[in-house]
Amino acid sequence: MARISGIDLPRDKKIGTALTYVYGIGSSIAAQILETAQIDAETRVRDLSDTDAARLREIVEQEYRTEGDLRREVTGNIKRLVEIGSYRGLRHRRGLPVRGQRTKTNARTRKGPKKTVGVKRGKK
Repeated sequence: MARISGIDLPRDKKIGTALTYVYGIGSSIAAQILETAQIDAETRVRDLSDTDAARLREIVEQEYRTEGDLRREVTGNIKRLVEIGSYRGLRHRRGLPVRGQRTKTNARTRKGPKKTVGVKRGKK
């Protein structure tokens, strides 16, 4: 079983897809890594030799920031924006979309489920 940056790669997937399970590695970076390591993207993870896995691990650890380090950096960046009171920081603090999307409709991922706002009627 191949283990990269503390993540066990799924054995039955092709290595090009399996690398994307590591936080910070998308499909284009996975392709670059495989090209550097001279490994075919169609190879299944279970078919990788130990030397291939070691080569992949070495390339990822030396050239790319992944998993914990990257998560820490992203969290630090967001915390900095919130602390300096920038517009983007305020959007993060309020849990609203940060990159200019509309909020009158949509934005449910950031805002959460709908909360119906209505007028309470008194007794008649």
